[in-house]
Amino acid sequence: MDPAPSPSGPLPASSAKRTPGLDELLSKVAAYLPPDQVDRIREAGRFGTLAHEGQRRRSGEPYIAHPVAAAEILADLHLDADTIVSAILHDVIEDTPIAKEEIAARFGTDVAEIVDGVTKLDQIKFKSREEAQAESFRKMLMAMVRDLRVIMVKLADRTHNMRTIDSMPVHKRRQVARETLEIYAPVAERLGLYGMKLELEDLGFQTLYPHRHRVIERALKRARGNQKEFLSRIETALNASLQRASINATVQGREKHLYSIYRKMRRKSALLAEIVDVYGLRIVVDSADTCYRALGVVHGTFRPMPGRFKDYIAIPRVNGYQSLHTTLFGPNAVPIEVQIRTEDMHHVAESGIAAHWKYKSGVRSNDSVQQERARAWLSHLVEMQESGNSEEFIESVKVDLFPDKVYVFTPKGAILRLPRGATVVDFAYAVHTDVGNRCVAAKVDRRLAPLRTVLRNGQTVQIVTANGAQPNPSWVNFVVSAKARSAIRHYLRSLRSNEAVELGRQLLNASLAEFGIDVEAVAPAALAATLTEFGLTERDELFEKVGLGERLAPLTARLLLPDQSNAHGERTSLEVAGTEGLLVSYAPCCHPVPGDPIIAFLSSGRGILIHRDECANVDDYHKHPDKWQPVNWQDDTTRLFSSEVRVESANKVGMLAAISAAIADTQTNIQHVTLEQRDGDISVITMEIEVRDRDHLARILKRVRRMPEVLHVARTVLKSEARRERLRTPTQTTRNSDA
Repeated sequence: MDPAPSPSGPLPASSAKRTPGLDELLSKVAAYLPPDQVDRIREAGRFGTLAHEGQRRRSGEPYIAHPVAAAEILADLHLDADTIVSAILHDVIEDTPIAKEEIAARFGTDVAEIVDGVTKLDQIKFKSREEAQAESFRKMLMAMVRDLRVIMVKLADRTHNMRTIDSMPVHKRRQVARETLEIYAPVAERLGLYGMKLELEDLGFQTLYPHRHRVIERALKRARGNQKEFLSRIETALNASLQRASINATVQGREKHLYSIYRKMRRKSALLAEIVDVYGLRIVVDSADTCYRALGVVHGTFRPMPGRFKDYIAIPRVNGYQSLHTTLFGPNAVPIEVQIRTEDMHHVAESGIAAHWKYKSGVRSNDSVQQERARAWLSHLVEMQESGNSEEFIESVKVDLFPDKVYVFTPKGAILRLPRGATVVDFAYAVHTDVGNRCVAAKVDRRLAPLRTVLRNGQTVQIVTANGAQPNPSWVNFVVSAKARSAIRHYLRSLRSNEAVELGRQLLNASLAEFGIDVEAVAPAALAATLTEFGLTERDELFEKVGLGERLAPLTARLLLPDQSNAHGERTSLEVAGTEGLLVSYAPCCHPVPGDPIIAFLSSGRGILIHRDECANVDDYHKHPDKWQPVNWQDDTTRLFSSEVRVESANKVGMLAAISAAIADTQTNIQHVTLEQRDGDISVITMEIEVRDRDHLARILKRVRRMPEVLHVARTVLKSEARRERLRTPTQTTRNSDA
């Protein structure tokens, strides 16, 4: 892209006429901003037009059309003039010779800082494209700490890019869509920008998984007619009940978005017909007190479903979202989800943090509870960014954006929100970094509990600290929150080098002791091979890596064993029960069982994840070869393992019962069954069963295969990109591998 000349000096008045979309933008902002602010935006449009003169997008349209469109997205949220001006100029520093100082002189320091926060770091050379992207995002998040409007401009920029993504090459589309779903949509949700989050998710879903999007969209269209009539009946009944109770309320029907439906299908391994909250109702009332009164009326009209009530008014979500959620048994016992909230809650749910930057008589509302929540989260980013390189920082942010939370209490009754799977140590660091660093014991519901105890909703946790206590390096193996992991790593990095070396030596000795040797008895060849694999030259460097928590002692110890060294291509044994401080889990994508060739992946925050060698996900993990560990099953493994079997049979009455009986005859427990009808003559049954090993599974397959009505039976495993991206729908088939 050729750079445009700097638009210094007077700008021609006709410039605005040559700016695509500027008239529409000015019309929108004129509806809520005073004339002097509208003039600033007009001036920014002229400035940006001249700055980007001669530049065009891949679609062929003038480049200025993109920043103006991003500004229009923010104008729909009624944001202040500085934010709109920043959106128009957000690519000027990056794509033209104009400097930050010139923007500050013309439009003010706030605008210059916002534009600089959004600007990518193209001038800096990085080791890889991934590092450049991570560093750019890291800079943007740090700028958010100073001014939340940075992320609003960036999200508007990404939204318009997603709207016009068809002009990009296919591989680039997929990359941008994946980044949108993994980073930008969750950030929008965390900040309560719900409308923008939904659009980013739907556009990202349609781009990344076009076939899945079409299948779900068609299925919803087929069901929509009956559902609308069904919802109308419930809406009428609820309106009548609310009027009788003298409650002034607005009842609205709603439809779950496609990506939300897809994620729920994936999470629950369910068919579309099994998702109960595709359609629902929203009731908007005047006060929080009325919300609870309306809830009583709703439960009196239709019977509530046990265990499906959530009170997000008393305990708001981490992004400030408030509402009452309940699921009812509608007519014919069909489940229907109902949300009850106030006008203010609905306003925040739709606009989120943007609601507090809206122009209101020239005054911004900066003291809201939701904005305090957002700033509290952003302040954690400052601590996280000390945890290491940019890519590690982005992974920490991804973990922190994961919306599934557990709510626990301090002894004084304060509520803390932690990621699902959080431990006592995560809780300690959530209270304060110093509390986490000095914690030595804990009480959960007034009973002493190990520090690695996984917390559940509603528990009360008390942390016992001691002066002089220090974080244990093994904590990194089981903490799940980004703050805890970053704080532990930061503390370990602050240790003096000789302390880290000595600590690493002790940790390795402790791990090697289980094999009857110590570090001094390690074979020179095994040590040399391990150093080479890690890119190190001296033994003390290896000790330091272990002492600083960059390498796990149990895995490193296995590599140092002379007869099981990974350098010689042999596989070490693995304790499947999660011993030696390692959390071991088995990948649900391929269901490994004893006897399968397997490989272990060291997953940050999740411990050891076991895959079958032929699993397609292994290809993705090979991007991080330093985190792979070849392993073998122990000979004395006695526990049961889950395996998935797919059976194709004639579509006859009683076939499911007959197949289940045949499996039960082999003394096998069936955990889950999914039945699909591929066509009129063939049924496809997917069963999750418990087996001891590969031989046990083979006997089950042989027993089922002998049945005359069975056409094919095999295990399931992800084998290819196409297989990994399949959508579980009644119209699709799967490929399998025999045991």
